[in-house]
Amino acid sequence: MTSVVDTSVKHAHSAMANAMVVNGVEGSGVALLDAFLVNGWDLKAATSLTVAAGIATLAFAGTHSATVDSVILADGSSIAALNGEQKVVAAGAGFVKFATAAPDGASAAGVSFKMAPAGWSIAFTGTNLRAYKSAAPDGYGMYLRVDDTNAYQMRVTGYEQMTDINTGAGAFPAAAMVTGGGLWAKSWQANSTAVPWTLFADGRMFYIGIAGDYASNPLYVGQIVRGFGDMLERRPGGDPYACVLNCHINPTAIPAVAAMQGSFSGGAAVGYSFLPRGYSGLGSAEQNNAYPFSGSAGAVSGADLRFGAFPGPFGELMLSPKYVATSAAAAARANLPGIYQIPHGAVFDTFKTGDTVSGTGALAGRRLMMVAVAESVNTPASAGGMGVLAFDVTGPWR
Repeated sequence: MTSVVDTSVKHAHSAMANAMVVNGVEGSGVALLDAFLVNGWDLKAATSLTVAAGIATLAFAGTHSATVDSVILADGSSIAALNGEQKVVAAGAGFVKFATAAPDGASAAGVSFKMAPAGWSIAFTGTNLRAYKSAAPDGYGMYLRVDDTNAYQMRVTGYEQMTDINTGAGAFPAAAMVTGGGLWAKSWQANSTAVPWTLFADGRMFYIGIAGDYASNPLYVGQIVRGFGDMLERRPGGDPYACVLNCHINPTAIPAVAAMQGSFSGGAAVGYSFLPRGYSGLGSAEQNNAYPFSGSAGAVSGADLRFGAFPGPFGELMLSPKYVATSAAAAARANLPGIYQIPHGAVFDTFKTGDTVSGTGALAGRRLMMVAVAESVNTPASAGGMGVLAFDVTGPWR
């Protein structure tokens, strides 16, 4: 890393210029994941790269996906410190800026940049099929198989081991739990209508939110947030199986109301987080629930009245980390990195997807990005029950 600040956390959303499109077309989901997790996107040639008073400015023609707090990957600079991952501090028409320790001056021509990928790899591939794996050397080594051969949803299964795109061992969820793997909804319509999405990741965990019902009605902006990857283990002796896949389990539920159930957004049906084994390392796939440490276990984030409607008498926005456990009465197995439940109601009246706030207290120095989440599908944006989740876009998560 040549950046003067941490760049381990990446994020992207559909409102970025030149963003990838997710819709009810086979392959659109893995195309998005390929770009965000592995390859990067929106490669652009710079017309100049200059440094003044600790700020580097990339100039270019046209538009670019970069926004404040996002991470770009620069290449080809004659000044070594300006290459590699860089966190954006300002962006606008024809320019992107980032902080640097390089001295004042200008780079020679030949610089290019793109949105930086999250640091994952594609272990195996097929037509609209992928097996993703964290490239982090300290990762638990689990695989995520994604089958994007359907217009409405992606089929997802975690594996402890894989030998090709169709062969794996240690599946989670196991076949006895759900035949054919879990589901990540893409669109409620089998057509090319683009739907809103967000992605957040570090090198070992990623979250994906998609507002699939937007294809039916543009008022339906609430996203269903799923995810895969290594959590923050709590067991003192280590927990190499603390890898989670959150997914829906009803193969007939897309498009249908049940598609919301069990997401990281929260809600009454919470038991759709699957781990490869229990904390002892014995046995096979284990079904868990995702809970907030503070707030109502069965409520959608941002539509939870545990601490009243936001902003309340003191204007305080409360945030709670989340964890997984086998039940509300069981000990927390592992914490979910980078994601925060909001134990207030009416939060959507103030915050919309893409809005950011500065953290205070334990989160001082961090920026948090909001994502509108659906309390149920077919919930219009005007509904007071729309929820909101918060994600740390500053990092690090670990």
